[in-house]
Amino acid sequence: MSEKRVVLGGGCFWCSEAVFVNVKGVMSVVSSYAGGNRPNPNYEMICTGVSGYAEVIDIKYDAEIITLSELLDIFFAVHNPTTLNQQGADRGTQYRSVVYYESDAQKETIEDAIQRNQASYEDKIVTEVSPLPEVVYPAEAYHQNYYALNSSQGYCQAVIAPKVQKFMMNFTDKIATN
Repeated sequence: MSEKRVVLGGGCFWCSEAVFVNVKGVMSVVSSYAGGNRPNPNYEMICTGVSGYAEVIDIKYDAEIITLSELLDIFFAVHNPTTLNQQGADRGTQYRSVVYYESDAQKETIEDAIQRNQASYEDKIVTEVSPLPEVVYPAEAYHQNYYALNSSQGYCQAVIAPKVQKFMMNFTDKIATN
C-alpha cells in the first residue's frame, strides 16, 4: 500500500465527501476547513465568507489503486470548476474550487489535470491551486458522513444525489465495491 493525501474543495463538503467515499482506493474522507488564517474555525465562522477558509475534503488514498490524476478527473467532473466562489446556490469564498498540494510533483499533476479537463468546459477553469496549509481542521462531527446519514433531506436529494449519480455513471471502473 502507498498511502497518499490530497485536499480538495469543490463547494459544499457534503457533496464532495458523498462522491469520494465511493471511489475505489480512497481510504478516508474527512470534511474539513482549510486556507483560513484564524485557528480553530467552526462552521458558523466559515459561513460568514470572510474567514478565508474553504469547505474541503481531506482524502487519504492508496496510490497503488488510484492515482492523484484519476482523483482529479473525478473532482473536475463532479463540480463546476469554472464558477468563482460558487457551486450552484452556494455562494461565497468558502465554496471556492481549490486543490491544495504537498509537493512540486503534486502541483504539476494538478496543473496537468486542469489543462486536460479544460476541454470539458466552455468557460475557463478557475480552481485555486495552493500549498497545503500547515493545519487542515476537521469539521464538526455532524458534518462527517452527512449524505449517508441524511440522504432523504431535500438538499441531499436535490444537490448531492445528482453529483453522486454523475460519478456512478461516468466512472464505473472507479466505484468501490465494499
